[in-house]
Amino acid sequence: MEELLVAEHVSKKYGQHLALDDVSIRIPKNSIFGLLGPNGAGKTTLIRIINQITYPDHGKVLFDGEPLERKHIAQIGYLPEERGLYKNMKVGEQAIYLARLKGLSKSDAKKELEYWFDRFGIVDWWHRKVQELSKGMAQKIQFIVTVLHKPKLLIFDEPFSGFDPINANLIKDEILNLQKQGATVIFSTHRMESVEELCEYIALINKSRKILDGKLIDIKRKHKSNTFDIGLELADKDKLRADLDERFTVSDAFFRSVGDELKVRVQLHNGATANDLLEYLSKRALITHFVEVIPTANDIFIQTINED
Repeated sequence: MEELLVAEHVSKKYGQHLALDDVSIRIPKNSIFGLLGPNGAGKTTLIRIINQITYPDHGKVLFDGEPLERKHIAQIGYLPEERGLYKNMKVGEQAIYLARLKGLSKSDAKKELEYWFDRFGIVDWWHRKVQELSKGMAQKIQFIVTVLHKPKLLIFDEPFSGFDPINANLIKDEILNLQKQGATVIFSTHRMESVEELCEYIALINKSRKILDGKLIDIKRKHKSNTFDIGLELADKDKLRADLDERFTVSDAFFRSVGDELKVRVQLHNGATANDLLEYLSKRALITHFVEVIPTANDIFIQTINED
């Protein structure tokens, strides 16, 4: 696996506050990497170090196999959580100005901007002032400027903030398209459903330290608890529930169905398998629902932070 960005034993202090404590992450090329953690965990500090807004006190960062230097800034696109545009400038004029700061010529910037404005259906806003834009529209402009120069690495900090569901879905699809075209994406958010949809890899930072990282699917496998949500149709529900309570760890399950089943969540122990449970239940009831409970990114986030 080839990495685009590697941070090795990075630490950063602001006065007496340790913002990052010996953090190491490896971000594979052409991946969408979720950088997660509670507010104040240290995510923004790491992002600022990658963007060379600030520098680590200890450790190093490699970009495409080289020590991170000023020249690499042109290969990075960064959409911060706190957005900002010049309100009195016209939209097209400002977008060209920002694109030229990314190294594009005026003609190339105009060509790329015309493509993106047409793609997002906002051509009519070219000559309007920024102060006339809604929050969501302004964020579309900043998204465009972030990706316009086709950087190798894109960093999105809460990219869906302020968007309605339709436009959030539009931005999500564009992020996936950019990955297909070869971009590597760092994605920082508190919206765990977006992590589920987009991220192949994650790292979780808490209290300045990395406490979890890896492929999301592998992390889910490690957090499975051999637990199943089950729906059962039978006459004597109370008797079966009592029998289940004696044999397994059982709680009420909550899932939608069209019947009036006994709904239970069953956790197996002592090497018991799903087949064992199915065999036991099939002799006592009609099984209408049998689904393994796979922990969500949100479940893993809360559990890991609480354990830490």
